[in-house]
Amino acid sequence: MYDKQFHIEDLKNASFLVTGGAGFIGSNIVEYLLKYDAGKVIVLDNLSTGFMKNIQPFISSTNFKFIEGDICNYQTCLDACKNIDFVIHQAAIGSVPRSVEFPLNTHASNTTGFLNMLNAAKEAKVKRFVYASSSSVYGDSHDLPKTENHIGRPLSPYAVSKLAGELYAEVFYKTYGMEVIGLRYFNIYGPRQDPSGPYAAAIPLFMKALKDNKSPVIYGSGEQTRDFTFVENAVQANIKAVFTKEAEALGQVFNIAVGERVSVNTLFSILKKNIGSSVIPVHKEERQGDIIHSLADISKANILLGYSPQIKIEEGLKITLDWFKKSIL
Repeated sequence: MYDKQFHIEDLKNASFLVTGGAGFIGSNIVEYLLKYDAGKVIVLDNLSTGFMKNIQPFISSTNFKFIEGDICNYQTCLDACKNIDFVIHQAAIGSVPRSVEFPLNTHASNTTGFLNMLNAAKEAKVKRFVYASSSSVYGDSHDLPKTENHIGRPLSPYAVSKLAGELYAEVFYKTYGMEVIGLRYFNIYGPRQDPSGPYAAAIPLFMKALKDNKSPVIYGSGEQTRDFTFVENAVQANIKAVFTKEAEALGQVFNIAVGERVSVNTLFSILKKNIGSSVIPVHKEERQGDIIHSLADISKANILLGYSPQIKIEEGLKITLDWFKKSIL
């Protein structure tokens, strides 16, 4: 991947810390940075939801370093931020259902851990702190498309934790002049997304079920819609956020999506067609905390970051399915 280059800067003298870099999105960001000869790339990950196999190809690189550690430990964050130019913060405990079952763990990583990293980056005087937020912050808002300045009330502990991070980042920008930029991800999918475990996302779960000729579970009617976003688009957003020269972008948060929505039923039909399966899904009750419809307005990210998603749903699913066939399924 990453035939498209999303930056014009020379990365050879720049140092990057990618928290959660052994995870799905984080490892894709690391791959991009190393491909374009970043001077130093450090990954901080406690491997609770990330995997060594995601960063194994990079271990032998002289400009790569892995730190196994937890962002809930402030000293770990301080140590990791030393001599770092840019922090790309992806570390978090994901999943709305998981947060409903384990709210304390979600808060510890996504709120306290986030604040630890933010303050450590401030103390280390990093040049810029780019962090992952989530479309879950839109909560019970029924507005479509979702625009950054109009959010509803959170529907899950996960949403609360992500919103708290956004508020902390804004305060650090206003109070300390820290260069922070937040990215609200909308249903990111792609290579390295884990299909195992009780909190796996829909797309890898569907792919694994179809491969195994088993009926996957669809919660609710399946007519709920999502702005499914291929991981390369998320990588693009992070790189452009790191290097944007637009002063107006600092202290802001941006929707990172495609700007198109697809129902879960349609998504499943596309995958069935690509795999050549006749499996019928099983429908169960809607899950607590899930949003019914999601669609992003990405004009703000386009104007201030130069973000322009290159890969839409059909192409993204094909790339993802090809990778899963070779690597997991």
